Amino acid sequence: MTVRDKLYIGGAWVAPSDPSLRLDVHSPHDQSVLGSAAQAAPADVDAAVTAARKAFDRGPWPHTTPEERQAVVRRYDGLRTARADEVAHAISVENGSAGWFTKAGQPFLTRQVKAYLKAAEEFGWEEIIEPSDESVTFDTIVRREAIGVVATVIPWNSPFSAATAKLVPALLAGNTVVLKVSPENSLSMALLADLWHEAGLPEGVLSVLPADRETSEYLVSHPGIDKISFTGSTAAGRRIGSIAGDHLKRVGLELGGKSAAVILEDADLDTVMQGLRFGSLGNNGEACILQTRVLAPRSRYEEVVEAVKTMVESLKVGDPAAPDTFIGPMIRRDQQQRVIDYINIGIEEGARLVTGGPQIPDGLEKGNYVTPTVFADVDNSMRIAQEEIFGPVLVVIAYEDEDDAVRIANDSEYGLSGGVWGTDTERALAVARRLRTGGVIINGAGNSFDGPFGGYKASGIGREYGKVGLTGYVEHKTITRTR
Repeated sequence: MTVRDKLYIGGAWVAPSDPSLRLDVHSPHDQSVLGSAAQAAPADVDAAVTAARKAFDRGPWPHTTPEERQAVVRRYDGLRTARADEVAHAISVENGSAGWFTKAGQPFLTRQVKAYLKAAEEFGWEEIIEPSDESVTFDTIVRREAIGVVATVIPWNSPFSAATAKLVPALLAGNTVVLKVSPENSLSMALLADLWHEAGLPEGVLSVLPADRETSEYLVSHPGIDKISFTGSTAAGRRIGSIAGDHLKRVGLELGGKSAAVILEDADLDTVMQGLRFGSLGNNGEACILQTRVLAPRSRYEEVVEAVKTMVESLKVGDPAAPDTFIGPMIRRDQQQRVIDYINIGIEEGARLVTGGPQIPDGLEKGNYVTPTVFADVDNSMRIAQEEIFGPVLVVIAYEDEDDAVRIANDSEYGLSGGVWGTDTERALAVARRLRTGGVIINGAGNSFDGPFGGYKASGIGREYGKVGLTGYVEHKTITRTR
């Protein structure tokens, strides 16, 4: 059993302000205790922000060269890569994510880092802008400088990826950071802190605090914070956005999704189903980008329904440590119950239950397991088609023609991701351009870390990844000087 009785504040492991705030971290698979960890209180937030403020206002980090900051980030990624199996295991046992998912995610973390490093290398940290008017008699110098102290708040479902998406650009830009993590990830995020510490961050630059929602709100409301970067639910994002507005803090929000997979008439269903295994049900269905609304042409509707049913029923549900497990348990009991409640809502709404249901899989009653479920004859106005379920539940919706498919796909408060599937890639691209969503994947091409990631509408504000993501962590200063 792992015991973490200290908090990582300002680059050092220190005793928490309230030692009674401890959490036993339980396995989602069988409820066994994996370990225990100290939890942060408001006083610990004060200490972390004070350290970050001092490190930014008087410390060396914002004044190091971009190349020096890039070197630290490279060291971090090298250290994490060397311990990739340990990282994957830590996430899997805490979250219930299947081993295949957490292991496959390790190279993706490196891709995230490399994309940010490439952006930082090519970034115009300071540049002279050519005048648009020949009569201008002065030089225009544009500097991109660190914002200050950044509060980053991440969810439990993919903690290393979410932390990487925020920490790397924030640090590359010269900011100092207080990272608030979910209590469920207390152990794996302590490992993250160890890796950054070993990479050689100066004193005060980073704190990692596991804490509850109340302490999280205290952090984002703190007067010492200059920017908030949040990933999580749309409801929580609205609250954080309102706090940021009240205090005029910079804010970036990566929120929920209810993405559509538009299957065109010429699609090869074997290819589609192979892709939807990962694109609709990866990480146990606990991911905001998953394509959980499957839009099928009326002419092939029952064929698609049967193909989705066969694919879902082929996936093994069970112990995330087992090599043949594809879907593991939900992270908590309340999340398990939430998904089961949505399955019952779908039945009550009159959708056709194709496979699955509210029953817990046989032999897995100890864990937070859900039976993967598929609904057909779904109207897009149903709650199971409009609300983010965050579990292994798919709905199959019929459309009449491509205009109707686009209408249905866009008929959502969300706009985070989506997919288009078809053998005619130019036709698929034409449909993708019409979708009101921050990202579209054609034929399972994969997620790009070089392009911006984020959502339209209620799926968020701002973008992560690559050059655009790095831009979110700088202020722009214009200096004019006479020639």
